[in-house]
Amino acid sequence: MNARIDFINGNTKRCLMAMALPMIAAMFLNMMYNFVDSLWIGNLLGETAYAALTNSTPVILVLTSVAMGATNGVSILISQAVGAKDRKRTESLVVTSFCVAVVFAVLVTVLLEVFLPGILNALNTPAETYEMAYSYLSIYVLGYLAVYLYLYFTAVLRSFGNSMFQAAAMLVSTILNAILDPIFIHFLGFHGAAIATLLSQMICLLFMLIYLKKKKLFAFKISVFDRHDVLTFIQKAVPSVIQQSIPAISTTFLTALVSTYSVTAIAAYGVTGKLETILFYPAMALNMVLTTIIGQCVGGARYDRAKDYLKCALGYGCGLLVLLSVLVVGFSKQLSGLFVKSSDVAVIVGTYFLIVSIGYVLNTVTNCYLGMLNGMGKPSKSMLLMVFYYIVVRMPLAYLLSCLGFGLNGIWAAVLVSHVVACMTASATGTIMVKKKMDTNL
Repeated sequence: MNARIDFINGNTKRCLMAMALPMIAAMFLNMMYNFVDSLWIGNLLGETAYAALTNSTPVILVLTSVAMGATNGVSILISQAVGAKDRKRTESLVVTSFCVAVVFAVLVTVLLEVFLPGILNALNTPAETYEMAYSYLSIYVLGYLAVYLYLYFTAVLRSFGNSMFQAAAMLVSTILNAILDPIFIHFLGFHGAAIATLLSQMICLLFMLIYLKKKKLFAFKISVFDRHDVLTFIQKAVPSVIQQSIPAISTTFLTALVSTYSVTAIAAYGVTGKLETILFYPAMALNMVLTTIIGQCVGGARYDRAKDYLKCALGYGCGLLVLLSVLVVGFSKQLSGLFVKSSDVAVIVGTYFLIVSIGYVLNTVTNCYLGMLNGMGKPSKSMLLMVFYYIVVRMPLAYLLSCLGFGLNGIWAAVLVSHVVACMTASATGTIMVKKKMDTNL
């Protein structure tokens, strides 16, 4: 298993594929991990239980997005230090960021356990699903430290050019969850799925720690902790957290909006969310991979290489998403039946994907440019773009179209419009940034 890839001097296509393919595989395994809960709950416990899982999903998405954003912010600094071949600085950043990660994850866990009832009420959680959603989330939140640290260490490994292990760790975790889920659901009911998820996440983290100890990529000495870097981490992490969290916040808002229609609509929106991961995860993987790769190129003052990696990622990413979009959109009704056997749910799911369709290719373009901006050390620009797409465009438009009588289809149309706007603005911003850097370094 190759732990280091020479992004600055190696072949662009081979280096990108060596980093991106394991990352995409890890993301798809993560998708399967999430599918397992949905499939078992939907098939063993029915539509109401699946709706309860859908009501729980926005909170889980926000928590995961916060972890991914914060750790991605960390990878910006570490990858630049690795690119500059500054080992002392790299080890200091790793130790300091780890201490910050532990404190932050524990604090979030405590706050979530205290305020969970209020959060579910704010999400318009129906009375018939409230107790199940609460029991699931209260258990899930207890494992947040394990989730956060797992994502933290995968971000550190990516900074060193290693994405292969994330795929291996997710494979183990997915298999464990698939085995434990039906057993715990059978004996403990709905919240048994949360217990199975918690156990598999903890085992996955243990697997990660054993690997890191064996590879010895860096020395972990608490003496190199640098409190002055804490502010630097916050400056990089906060924009990344907001950037990653905004789609989840948007999903939370749309879930609350859809919840005003019916339990069937909630279940259908939950199914679309699961199927969308097939189309979103490759784009997310390219975003994180480009953050690391371009971060190393920036650390080595090679902006020409950064531009080459961006072009390569756009080509491969859009090609893959065209293929996946055709498959998911074309078979969305049939795929819906895997989660909830309801013709009404299938109709809503099919209409959703017909309306949004081309948006997934556009989303891939957007994520490639956002990854480039992150790697260039400009996560605040990515954050502002995300605020614009989702907060300024998608959420108000969805609410407006729903209120004007367009119903669920109006909400789906708002999703498509936001993808179009996102692609146009991200492409324009990213192109301008690259040109400025190239001109500066001539």
